[in-house]
Amino acid sequence: MKRFFKISESEQLLSLHHKSLAQPTSALTPYSLAFTKSPAYPSGRNTDGPSAGTSRSVYELFIDKFSLAVDNRGRQILEEKVSRLADTLVLHADDFDKVAGVLEESGRSLLRRYNDGSAFLELLKILGRSSPQFALEVFNWRRANADWGIPLTSEEYARAIALAGRVKDVVLAAELFYEASNSRIRTTAIYNALMSVYMINGLADKCQLLFTELKREPSCAPSVVTYNILISVYGRLLLVDKMEAALQEAKDLNLAPNVSTYNNLIAGYLTAWRWDSMEKIFQRMKLDSVQPDVQTWLLMLRGYAHSGKLELMERTYELVRDHVDFKERPLISAMICAYCKSSVPNKLSRIEALVGLIPKEEYRPWLNVLLIKVYAREGCLERMEKSINEAFERQTIVTATGVMRAITGGYFKYDAVDRLANFIKRAETAGWRMCRSLFHGKMVLYGSENRLKEMENVLSEMDNVNLDCTKKTFYILYRSYSLWDQRDLAKKIIGLLYKRGHGIPADASLS
Repeated sequence: MKRFFKISESEQLLSLHHKSLAQPTSALTPYSLAFTKSPAYPSGRNTDGPSAGTSRSVYELFIDKFSLAVDNRGRQILEEKVSRLADTLVLHADDFDKVAGVLEESGRSLLRRYNDGSAFLELLKILGRSSPQFALEVFNWRRANADWGIPLTSEEYARAIALAGRVKDVVLAAELFYEASNSRIRTTAIYNALMSVYMINGLADKCQLLFTELKREPSCAPSVVTYNILISVYGRLLLVDKMEAALQEAKDLNLAPNVSTYNNLIAGYLTAWRWDSMEKIFQRMKLDSVQPDVQTWLLMLRGYAHSGKLELMERTYELVRDHVDFKERPLISAMICAYCKSSVPNKLSRIEALVGLIPKEEYRPWLNVLLIKVYAREGCLERMEKSINEAFERQTIVTATGVMRAITGGYFKYDAVDRLANFIKRAETAGWRMCRSLFHGKMVLYGSENRLKEMENVLSEMDNVNLDCTKKTFYILYRSYSLWDQRDLAKKIIGLLYKRGHGIPADASLS
């Protein structure tokens, strides 16, 4: 029997299994929001693929919903039986011979009792929550024993294809698809399952080719799930026109868009930075009496944050605050960025409140640098230095000239020349970007305090970091010498300016 992997920690797996049972399986995490590496649409314009543990919820969005052919009481009994079987299987997960024995003893009778495949489908669903690889091993056992007179169903194949996609085994997913096809088990659900695997693993061309094949298949036709996948593919590729054409094609086939359809459209417009289109499709969703879900609000929240529509962002945040605060840290960062770019009153207090939601261990270098810049521009010297110190401690290296200039301005507002000088030394040692504004700011402050010798020493410091003197450098020297009535030194600077072709200050006196 083909083995997909080996489990060595069966008890840990059982714990994961029980933990997954205790949680709802709804797809609340938007694929654009994790838009971290498990997004259907990543943040901004990046197109990172899914992480090794691509969110189960991503696949749930694009898998056909299979209903068990039993009543509510029968469903409950089935689920209880399958759950007990799953517990036993997980206990022996590190020894597949024992797993096979349990399946032979208990699985065979369960399959015969529910010969429509509903029991095994439920088993794959439960095991797949905590370990899709183990679920695939169990499915492989089912494949090897399909000669009991209980053939595999299209729903079982579709679930297994989705599981293969979750472990990023695209080859296995395609193998299962063509195995089902060769067995004359060709359904829309199987096509959708493989299309979703291609989509989430970044194989857009294969996904589109499979869609074309589905449309030529006489035994089945595209469903709304099919078009949801296609819309998602086009959205990822920023092919807005094709995304809209897919929506129209679905409507022409009298396939009513559902909440997932609209979420994919919103995510596509968001990825393309088409804010007006994003808002229009959201309004169309409401006109079509399709109720937004948590996914919808999270996508809109990100869109409002990126587009700087703070009032709408804040209203939307209130709707999903509890979910965002505990489960969507990237969205918190997006809102912080929105406030940093704005000029709203009390923006620092709002930023501080959001920053407080991010645990210290989840340090983000880019966010810390952004806070340094904001605090500098707002004249918050103490908070700026606190963020600077954290950056030094975390060995974050700043290379943006704009940030360094902002820091210079932050110290300049408070005439804090000694603190600026200390910062420059530390920044140079840490490998931060050295720019003239740092040294010019220090020269101006030294000059204003009549610390002319220290001002002159800055010229040597500039030379040490390969920064030449410019017209502005000489003007600073001239103004400082003139301020403190150092006429001879001021005349020398005038001479240097004239010699270098910079001209002389309008108020210069040669007498």
